[in-house]
Amino acid sequence: MTMLTRRGVGASVFAALFASSSAAAQAPQTVRVRGTIEKVDGQTLTVKLRDGNTLTIKPADNARVTAMIKASLADIKVDDFVGVTAMPQPDGSQKAIGLHIFMAAQRGPGSTMTNADVESNVAGVDGQIMMVKYSDGEKKVIVPPNTPVVRFAPGDTGDLKPGAQIFVMAGQKMPDGTITAPAINVGRDGVAPPM
Repeated sequence: MTMLTRRGVGASVFAALFASSSAAAQAPQTVRVRGTIEKVDGQTLTVKLRDGNTLTIKPADNARVTAMIKASLADIKVDDFVGVTAMPQPDGSQKAIGLHIFMAAQRGPGSTMTNADVESNVAGVDGQIMMVKYSDGEKKVIVPPNTPVVRFAPGDTGDLKPGAQIFVMAGQKMPDGTITAPAINVGRDGVAPPM
């Protein structure tokens, strides 16, 4: 009787492990999507990717839509919260290739970019120099004059229209190949998300 019970428990444990590994194998893959909306059909977006391919994106229920609007270096003030996409420089500074001015509600960590509060702005020979302060320290960022700068603003599904450029950071790739997007960053008035 004890042996039968052990076999029963062993079989149950094996079945549970198999079921959980099957569920994990079927979990959606997280993907990033950059492209231009070609077509809107109800809640479905057809997006042309940078490589020329197209895919279908379905915004999740209550998806957050954030608009990106054109901004400039002059719009960045001390204590603004910014995201800096940059290339490391030999002297330890960063050379910006894109700047994002976050909304106040977006202040906080959670990205692989340097997200930081602006400590100071100084004009320099190679462009604007910003000192940014974040949780682990501070960093000098050189911002060349041609660096794209955008400001995040509240958006809505009306911003999701043909010709608009989008960036989806954490889309979920479904078994049918479509992408479910919990959040979409969309360029407004021809702005391209510099991410």
